[in-house]
Amino acid sequence: MGQPGMRGSTVEPPVPTRHGRMPRHDTRITAAKIAASVVGVLAVSATAVAAYAAIDLLRSVRPPVELQSEKILEGVPDIGAMEGGLNFLLVGSDKRPDDGAFGDPEEESAVLNDVTMLLHISQDHSHVEVVSFPRDMLVTVPECPDPEDPASMLPELYDTRINEVLSWGGLGCVASTVEQLTGVQIPVGGIVEFYGVAALSSAVGGVEVCVAEPISDDYTGTYLDAGTHSLSGMQALQFLRVRHGVGDGSDLGRISNQQTFLASLMRTLQSSGTLGDPVKLYSIAKAVLSNMTLSTVLQNPVQLVSIARTLQDVDLSKIAFVQYPTAYTDDFGAVYPTESATVLNAALQADRPVAIDPNATASTDFGTVADPNAQPAEPSQPQTPATADPSATPAPEAPPAEVLPGDITGQTAAEVRCSSANEG
Repeated sequence: MGQPGMRGSTVEPPVPTRHGRMPRHDTRITAAKIAASVVGVLAVSATAVAAYAAIDLLRSVRPPVELQSEKILEGVPDIGAMEGGLNFLLVGSDKRPDDGAFGDPEEESAVLNDVTMLLHISQDHSHVEVVSFPRDMLVTVPECPDPEDPASMLPELYDTRINEVLSWGGLGCVASTVEQLTGVQIPVGGIVEFYGVAALSSAVGGVEVCVAEPISDDYTGTYLDAGTHSLSGMQALQFLRVRHGVGDGSDLGRISNQQTFLASLMRTLQSSGTLGDPVKLYSIAKAVLSNMTLSTVLQNPVQLVSIARTLQDVDLSKIAFVQYPTAYTDDFGAVYPTESATVLNAALQADRPVAIDPNATASTDFGTVADPNAQPAEPSQPQTPATADPSATPAPEAPPAEVLPGDITGQTAAEVRCSSANEG
């Protein structure tokens, strides 16, 4: 780029200085101009920060995987909460003991999905269900595209532990298996390592958990006295991996333990306003995405943030963490779905909320216990009713909750429950 040329060689004579009364400016106009300038600077700064944040999040996203029922998400804006309902499959991978795995650190394994959860957001955003599937549950695996050669199909499998499906056919095959099991379509999903949850717990400033009796677990290095603890980072990671030290020492007990953590995490996210704050959500998304592999249609990370914002205003008592109902095989080496699963499946298919039997979780050997010191949840403040428009179409009534059978355990996000130590 060349130097700018001179306009001419003639030097203009200086303009004589005139002394006199300065013109009067309306202070309101001046203030308005200053305010407009400030707003302009803030708008430009916000745009720059948003652009940087989007680029930074994109750099954190790993290469995607494809699901068979995948479809473009409609009603998921760049800003704000998602419209409509959604089924989201979340899989916790177990690569190896030192890699932030969800499973047992003492067990050598292939890439297993030791945590498999289905997040169901209702069409009207009035309720959410998070269904956990026990890792040793025997399932039928449908034909799936081979991840190594998508043009060929892997054969159907029978009586296969669900945590082996990820290594068999990838995330898409896990999604197809859960679709076949529950009867709902799953368009999106992701694989997360435990380090992502650890990073999330740190990003929110810690997650409070209640411990009923002292927990001592040599396998994960988790030693917690009875009482309430704020866990973050590696402490949270260890707590989520505990199996031998809680409940009956089984994976069913670990799921109950994880549900108490997730319920507390949801209370923390809502009470802090994090889910409604784009800046806070950015820091959380940054922490989690570097430990996640998402399905193809979620490659725009802002869509993931929009899905998260949907959870901000859901009543905590309407967010249910449910364990898929199972019974042990004769040799206690695995579990299989019980007939009660049909009730849960029907509720998911019909987009109905569920009601968990309050005695179900505490009556099992692997369940958690209610916190005797928990303060009752404050009732929501009633809103002043607006003047009804006689010509308006009345809002549809909320569907009645499906009361789940007594062998389906779980809790809502509003409940404060305590981890029960394995004393066996």
